[in-house]
Amino acid sequence: MTDKPAFSWHGKKVFLTGHTGFKGGWLALWLAKLGAEVRGYSLEPSTDPNLFTVARVGAIVDDIRGDIRDAAALESAMQSFAPEVVFHLAAQPLVRLSYDDPILTYETNVIGAARVLDAIRRTPTVRSVVVITTDKCYENKEWIWGYRESDPLGGYDPYSSSKACAELVAAAYRQSFFPVAKLAEHGVALATARAGNVIGGGDWSTDRLIPDLVRGFLAGEPVRIRCPQAIRPWQHVLEPLHGYIRLAEQLLVPRRDQAARYATAYNFAPSDDDARTVAWIAEVMTLFWGNGAKWILDPVPGVHEAGTLKLDASRARADLGWTPRLRLETAIEWIVQWTRAWQAGADMHAFTLAQIEAYESLLQPDKE
Repeated sequence: MTDKPAFSWHGKKVFLTGHTGFKGGWLALWLAKLGAEVRGYSLEPSTDPNLFTVARVGAIVDDIRGDIRDAAALESAMQSFAPEVVFHLAAQPLVRLSYDDPILTYETNVIGAARVLDAIRRTPTVRSVVVITTDKCYENKEWIWGYRESDPLGGYDPYSSSKACAELVAAAYRQSFFPVAKLAEHGVALATARAGNVIGGGDWSTDRLIPDLVRGFLAGEPVRIRCPQAIRPWQHVLEPLHGYIRLAEQLLVPRRDQAARYATAYNFAPSDDDARTVAWIAEVMTLFWGNGAKWILDPVPGVHEAGTLKLDASRARADLGWTPRLRLETAIEWIVQWTRAWQAGADMHAFTLAQIEAYESLLQPDKE
């Protein structure tokens, strides 16, 4: 037992890029629920419907629309808000779109990341920075074991390699402008976060397994599935978001010499037995959905996609005390429940917060 006071987000100013996206919307809702004052900076939502609108995320954040590649607009939005914490999630997040528009992908994911970090460099109030990349930033050797943060970065496709580049940009800014050894002087603790395949209610992205299944099920049509034997580290969106929040808290500790140990890269991934095949996900989703839902094999394989991808989250467990709390079956059940509630016209702001509260109840053993 310890009498160490619990961290409080109440009144903390958080600058969040990508708040109109799927993960960014969930994170904005959670941070606001914790008492943070959140300013979001992002483009318009990329799909219709979208979580931002359906869950009324704009009601609880200071909503700024802008492009992270626009240095002047970005710096103005950040500096005028004077945040203590920055979460950078804005990105072009789709592998298949990166084949169609590789230049947009690199401009957004690499130059955009550099613009955000450069704006931080000129915003003296910032102390904690979490840059979110992806599990696909590693050089994929189709190993059966999980990649560790020390493994080589790479990327077969433009999206994956752009995220590896974003990791290198973050590392270069940390070494050049926010060196860990001089954290007490400059005050900025910068970490990167690499999460597995994230799923959850409110994702309407194109060419993603769960949204594709939901669209097909709602339309009453068989869903075409590519690469049914491909293995991914699936996890509910709240799992890595919990990790991002914990990481940001550690980067904020008053003793900067203690914060320095967390200024590095972290994987956030499910238990190894929840790294499942695409076919397994489709089968369980079909079972929970019912109503005659079914999937079929897509005869057109499409672009190259990794066969096996797993992450080792040992560092997050050891340093942050972070562990996954939701089994994959439960995560899929929550997605179906969220979608059914939306179908029925429920208050999705309240419903989404209720799922966050249900997840928080699973964290109670963490309280010492």
